[in-house]
Amino acid sequence: MSDVAWEITHSVDSHANLPFAWAYMTDVANWDDPPAAFELEGPFLPGTRGITRMPGQEPRRWEITEVKQFESYVLETALDGAVMSFTWRFDRLERGTRLTQHITLKGEKAPAYVPGVAAAFTSNLAAGMKRIVSAIERAEAGGSAIASMPASDKG
Repeated sequence: MSDVAWEITHSVDSHANLPFAWAYMTDVANWDDPPAAFELEGPFLPGTRGITRMPGQEPRRWEITEVKQFESYVLETALDGAVMSFTWRFDRLERGTRLTQHITLKGEKAPAYVPGVAAAFTSNLAAGMKRIVSAIERAEAGGSAIASMPASDKG
């Protein structure tokens, strides 16, 4: 399953510091993408599974496959004969953090999913990431999510 049938990458710069942006994005309670609702079945570590619930649809299961603290994490969801991977990367800027999301679709049956996946993400990824960065910046300005971070990570 190494052949990528489709991929997209988008980056957004935030004024939020890297430890805050990381803490915010690794707390599934902060994931806000109506009408989707997200659940994590354990700590934010490789091997932990999650569920995305959408009204009128079967729950979509996914797994955290990689976590490099303050650098990146990968979520994967299995489809019939394909895998979608969502890689989030966090890069420290002089004044803030660059968040990059790289989405790939690969596998034997991946080409069958390309039209739907491309339609869902191509037109929405940039706006969705801009909304996420705005939420992170509002949370940092308001002092929320910081309580869950160890003092040494507040940088």
